[in-house]
Amino acid sequence: MKQRGNNRYPTHYGYGEIKVSRYFVLYLSQIAWVLLGVYLYSGAYWPSTCMPENLLEIYACSMRLPEDGGGWREAALLTWLWATPILVMLEISRRWGQSKD
Repeated sequence: MKQRGNNRYPTHYGYGEIKVSRYFVLYLSQIAWVLLGVYLYSGAYWPSTCMPENLLEIYACSMRLPEDGGGWREAALLTWLWATPILVMLEISRRWGQSKD
């Protein structure tokens, strides 16, 4: 790839230096993601067959959210619950796989 001056980063998008604005957007989006989860959880209707009390029970009961005519909030919470660990693992694998040049 083509190099720019003394900058060791290629001109390929996504590999540039991380500046303050990128950190701000990254942390702001993470806070928004967590707040979305709190909003969805606080208004979700859990079926009477499963009332979770801790994190493990929340994941165990999450597949029952669509039962009893669950609405958009329950479907969104189910998606949020299972997308969050996947996104965290992807970020960890991305950071783990970076070369240490």
